[in-house]
Amino acid sequence: MPGLGLEVGGPAINPVPRRNIEENVRLAAGSLLEQAGLEVTISVPQGIDMAKKTLNARLGILGGISILGTTGIVRPYSTAAYRASVVQGVQVAATTGANKVVLTTGGRTEKFVMGEFPDLPQPCFVQMGDFLRYAIDTAVEQGITHIIIGGMVGKLTKIAQGETITHAGRAEVDTGLLADLSAELGVAQDICDAIRANQTARYAGECMAELGLTVPFHQALAQKVISTVTARYPGKFEMKVLVCDFDGQKITETP
Repeated sequence: MPGLGLEVGGPAINPVPRRNIEENVRLAAGSLLEQAGLEVTISVPQGIDMAKKTLNARLGILGGISILGTTGIVRPYSTAAYRASVVQGVQVAATTGANKVVLTTGGRTEKFVMGEFPDLPQPCFVQMGDFLRYAIDTAVEQGITHIIIGGMVGKLTKIAQGETITHAGRAEVDTGLLADLSAELGVAQDICDAIRANQTARYAGECMAELGLTVPFHQALAQKVISTVTARYPGKFEMKVLVCDFDGQKITETP
């Protein structure tokens, strides 16, 4: 389905693993490619059965499991260990004297916000992953009064809708919220209905891009993130949200 950043009807292989596959095939093939091409088949044993335990079918990914990844690196964290590392990261950030912590959802968003705040000490940047609640609870406990969140449309939507653990298996993206934000920007009803009916936040972003509303749409989403989070922690901190696209390029930030 649209909204995944992949060609509709093409293989469900994310851009980074697809690039890794192609680069390694070219490396292995060597001079053979000077005379002939290669047809590459990607197969996952038991992929059809594994896919039944996911939301793949709902996203239009049929006949097997998708090949995911954004960095090509898998880090073997357990959930408990990663959660503990987030807590420790915020605790360390509190010792820098900057009175700020910058929470990101992954490596791409962290690289983005590091470029926006080059003067902040590196320990102020914490990859919280899916563990928003633990990161913010710790920041409040440590007396940090300025929280910055860097993210992309999918995770930010989950935060805006009130999820405190944003893992894909915990809750679906509330595309109705995105449809409502679009309607507030004056988007036509049929497009809002299409956004509401879709399963991904990315699709909403693509629709807004076609209408030239990328910046106001993401600004509205960022403001919704702030109002949702600060309502849970009234008077505890000031919050700023920075939004980037799927290439790690800045879209907008809250004032």
